[in-house]
Amino acid sequence: MNWLESGELMASIGDFLSEDIGRGDITTKATVPPDTRGQGRFLAKEDLVVCGLDVADAVFFHLDPDSTEIEKAFEDGDEVGAGTVIGTLNGYADVLLIGERVALNLMQRLSGIATLTRAYVKAVEGTDAQIVDTRKTTPGLRMLEKYAVTVGGGKNHRLGLDDGILIKDNHIALAGGVTEAVTAAKDLAGHLHKVEVEITNWAQLREAIEAGAEIVMLDNQTPEEASKLVSTARNMNPNVLIEASGGMDLDRVRAYAEAGVDLISVGRITHSARAVDISFKIQTAA
Repeated sequence: MNWLESGELMASIGDFLSEDIGRGDITTKATVPPDTRGQGRFLAKEDLVVCGLDVADAVFFHLDPDSTEIEKAFEDGDEVGAGTVIGTLNGYADVLLIGERVALNLMQRLSGIATLTRAYVKAVEGTDAQIVDTRKTTPGLRMLEKYAVTVGGGKNHRLGLDDGILIKDNHIALAGGVTEAVTAAKDLAGHLHKVEVEITNWAQLREAIEAGAEIVMLDNQTPEEASKLVSTARNMNPNVLIEASGGMDLDRVRAYAEAGVDLISVGRITHSARAVDISFKIQTAA
């Protein structure tokens, strides 16, 4: 992912470090002799999908571009068990200590998203449905969190409001109806933009497709209702793309996939993913 090597990421990491370091790490300055060399090991404390080693590397590079480099034992997307050393880092001990918390916070967060996403992807294996994310991301971390979704095997939905047309209930209410909203969107959109409409009932589904929507989102339907709506939509337009959304937990997601939808958007893979447990143990280098 090119963004991992971008100036935007490095600027963000600079902000993260400034927030944590403040006027300086007084504990490390007081206890660690200057020029002490150390080696740190990233250790998985539970089963997880690795994500964020390059991001962690960028944290330490920001602090010391000449003397630190991660030796990766695994790549992003690899599944590892508890007790596995994910990677090692050699460098000045004070740099390792100063960057430790920011690097771990990012790795734990991203690996947690990748791990949860992988569980959803596995839950729908054997169907034609794809797991996609939403805009329910942490402000300032969207690109990293959406990267973690792809590492877990999911797909990205819109990166932002400028990245696609998705007409939801509030747009419909303010526009005066489904047809009015779709027509206005198509008048504004270029030929490369598809129009997606969130629908909650049969009437809205028919109206959206008749108005020319290329994608319909079935919001908060049961799997049984979704199956019937999919059948109706396919009969009206075999090429329409169908997305299911709303309260998608691991216990129910396969039922929606088997209902015949193309996409299943899951907000919780970003907004509710638990940070996994990764430690960073440092010892004096030989």
